[in-house]
Amino acid sequence: MLDLDMGPNPLWLLEDLARDLDLRPGMRVLDLGSGKGATSVFLAREYGVQVVAADWWIGADEAVTVFAEAGVDDRVEAVRTETHVLPFEANSFDAIVSIDAFEYFGTADSYLPYLVRFLRPGGQLGVATPAMTREVRELGAIPTHVKKAVGWEAIAWHTAEWWRFQWEITDLVTVTSARFQQDGWRDWLLWTQACAEHRTDNEAHRPVIDMLTADGGEFLTFALITARKN
Repeated sequence: MLDLDMGPNPLWLLEDLARDLDLRPGMRVLDLGSGKGATSVFLAREYGVQVVAADWWIGADEAVTVFAEAGVDDRVEAVRTETHVLPFEANSFDAIVSIDAFEYFGTADSYLPYLVRFLRPGGQLGVATPAMTREVRELGAIPTHVKKAVGWEAIAWHTAEWWRFQWEITDLVTVTSARFQQDGWRDWLLWTQACAEHRTDNEAHRPVIDMLTADGGEFLTFALITARKN
């Protein structure tokens, strides 16, 4: 798992998010922003679904190797694609999940309307994304310890209620859950510490460790949001 690291504790996030989804064997699921493939392997193994693992930063050849080693290459298809030009047919997925990726592309007002076209009617959408417990706009500034570590990126770390409104106002989906992960910062910190110990360039993780330690759960957690297409 540590060798596949590209961000905070992906399987802990997915396992928690999946409590609010209804994933069943045989479903076709798009894993959007799948990285090196850990979440796609988990979906195939734990839920018996057919997965399309879509990512822009990781090539399909690299991901296929992971799936083959995990024994799920018959259930997971790797696709390299940018999230605004998805090469899929309309109404072709029973569910779309995105773990620690949606903050990079999904905050624009126009993105949900684009994405839901790929879901079948009644299809499910589930997102786990870094969150602030209060909106940066409400605070008036990114907290200093957060800005020091991630800079402007934190303006995309929205509250769970921000996501609920952003999705429901479209009338395209019905939000079925929108919640903060309880003590999500603790898992994030534990994972980052493990990654730092595992990798030779462990100082690369120091800014995030310092950020989470200083925050102590005051502002930082994860938002878990699920919905069904109307």
